[in-house]
Amino acid sequence: MGAGGKDRSTGRRNRLLLAGLLAVVGLILLLLGLTVANGAVAGVEVVLALLLLIGSYAIQYAARRDTLYRDERRR
Repeated sequence: MGAGGKDRSTGRRNRLLLAGLLAVVGLILLLLGLTVANGAVAGVEVVLALLLLIGSYAIQYAARRDTLYRDERRR
């Protein structure tokens, strides 16, 4: 694994860390929106939480795909 491999590994790790952070924030917002908040604020929190969770999934998917197909792209 050369210098490029370490950069790629660091990038993947950072993307997965960001995805985890987005997922935690999304779950907290979803919990607050469904339990504590009232009215329009609750709706906004739930929608924002769902967007964060979908974004987290997309980042994780991209990082996993990069890991899975990295050897095939080098050929």
